[in-house]
Amino acid sequence: MGGVGKTTLARLVYDDLRMKDHFQHKAWVCVSEEFDVDHLTKAILESLDCPTKPDFHSNQSELKETLMGKKFFLVLDDVWNCQSWEVFTAPLRQVAPQSKILITTRDKTVAEVMCCTSTYPLKPLQDGDCWNLFVKHAFNNQPNAVDPDLVRIGKEIIKKCGGLPLATKTLGSLLQIKLSFQHWNKILKSELWALSEDRSNIIPSLRLSYHYLPSNLKRCFAYCSIFPKDYDIDKNDLIQLWMADGLIYPTQRSTSLEETGDEIFKDLESRSFFEPSKRGGDYFIMHDLLNDLAKSVAGEFFVLLDAAQTQDMSTKTRYLSYIRCKSDNVDMFEKVLKCHQLRSFIQFDSLSIGDDIMSRLCRLKYIRQLSLNGSQNLRSLTDGISNLKHLHYLDLSFTSVKKLPNSICLLINLQTLKLRGCHDLTELPSNLYKLINLRHLDLEGCGIRKMPRGMGKLNQLQTMNQFVVAKKEDQI
Repeated sequence: MGGVGKTTLARLVYDDLRMKDHFQHKAWVCVSEEFDVDHLTKAILESLDCPTKPDFHSNQSELKETLMGKKFFLVLDDVWNCQSWEVFTAPLRQVAPQSKILITTRDKTVAEVMCCTSTYPLKPLQDGDCWNLFVKHAFNNQPNAVDPDLVRIGKEIIKKCGGLPLATKTLGSLLQIKLSFQHWNKILKSELWALSEDRSNIIPSLRLSYHYLPSNLKRCFAYCSIFPKDYDIDKNDLIQLWMADGLIYPTQRSTSLEETGDEIFKDLESRSFFEPSKRGGDYFIMHDLLNDLAKSVAGEFFVLLDAAQTQDMSTKTRYLSYIRCKSDNVDMFEKVLKCHQLRSFIQFDSLSIGDDIMSRLCRLKYIRQLSLNGSQNLRSLTDGISNLKHLHYLDLSFTSVKKLPNSICLLINLQTLKLRGCHDLTELPSNLYKLINLRHLDLEGCGIRKMPRGMGKLNQLQTMNQFVVAKKEDQI
């Protein structure tokens, strides 16, 4: 069952300190619906801090040489199918005999095809354990300090959670916000409990948790449907995307849009909609079932696709993101261009977007968020980018862009400009100071040799992680 704790248990095993004594290498890879051997091989290499190459066979050879004769522990999390299992395991066949692969899956057939030596079906939590988990989140581990009527209602509510830890934790976080008899009783008797799970596996307790969110949190959570499952979400980047879409408004408690966004994120995290990623720092993930919930409430205006799913797009699409596209797909971009009201175009894996496609994207005049992160074939921007008057967020990180046209400085609504890892970019436009609403400028790993004049006029700037001082004073 989804939300029963498979990944949590696997993570406890993976993070156990004793694992370091038993295995020389270990890697964690999230699989989800598509068992893409090329993607998984790269993910393992990245987890081992090994370089990856565009060629699949080179990556398999690299993985084979890295692990040959070594004791290796691999976790494959959330496996739905295991097509090409023999091809995937080819570079792993010469590891030390004590090596292990641990998988989490909802499908017994997957375990059988993978020839698992043992399986451990997880069962729902028993009543006592379920109550203890609920008490931790709803009562801060202090049930004796609250109204006995709330304890009684709480025990009635957790019976409806079916012993699922995710449901118990999320509902407990929801109820902790308002410790009143009327509020709890309303949730206990809600008609949403009677709704059956749909094809997206949206369990009633999660629907309830969303239903009782404040309206601004609902909008920000629904926006998260753009992310693929198991994606490490950079909190600061997400806040900038929320800002770009106009989802954040200043409050009395905050002094900036960023602070308001941080309050919203912390509120959603406190309600268990986000949890810290294994990557650490400001990275977070959403449970698969919460990702499904976000997609369910976002509806047809949000589309996450790969090259094989262009049929999901329609002229109603407003937010488009994609992942694991292996090559240019002319049909996809033809359909994209028909989405005249598109507000967001974001890629999460490197796609071969070139200068020609970029010039065509500049026809989407209502777009507010454009991310071409990792498009190595993108070497220049057309002057037509000035047509994107509503653009608030532009990410050109890790592209091969050599020069930014001065016309980019006409994008006076631009709040975020990301140029991270643009090694070929040696200078910024001379009129950059005209971007009067720019708040975030990411130049880390960029080839910039000097900063343009007038940077002091960017009085809205909140972050700039690199400032290059020219050698001659008259160039500063």
